[in-house]
Amino acid sequence: MTEAQPGRVLALDVGSARVGAAISDPMRLIAQGLAVWPVVDRDGGWRRKFEACLVQYAPTLVLVGMPTRTDGTRGPEAERVAKLVDLLRAGHPDLAFDTWDERFTTVMAHRAMIEGGVSRSGRRQRVDKIAAVLILESWLARQGAP
Repeated sequence: MTEAQPGRVLALDVGSARVGAAISDPMRLIAQGLAVWPVVDRDGGWRRKFEACLVQYAPTLVLVGMPTRTDGTRGPEAERVAKLVDLLRAGHPDLAFDTWDERFTTVMAHRAMIEGGVSRSGRRQRVDKIAAVLILESWLARQGAP
């Protein structure tokens, strides 16, 4: 087992309409949902809110969900996310970036909310944040695995 690196991890679930965000604690034990940001809005889109999170939480790693197909290959959506990660890396050369397989996280988030009795409109507002939490939780669990 490798020793865990210190510092928070900011996880992103990047969709075509919304971006979900989650953050870990500094010890990288717990994932907490932060927000759902529209890709485009009056306030400059999600990137402005992302930048504010970098200032507020000072993560040492940004983890971006990679939309891998069920057969393990990458499609056009994954290529779009990979290009975005490259742009973010270029804008933040002192910050570590990584990607993580996000297969089924949105489906699992929807199921959990349905089981919890969340209305359809409530699910739409929260699903990306919960998906980001699931991405981060699975990454954190893998880091602690032997």
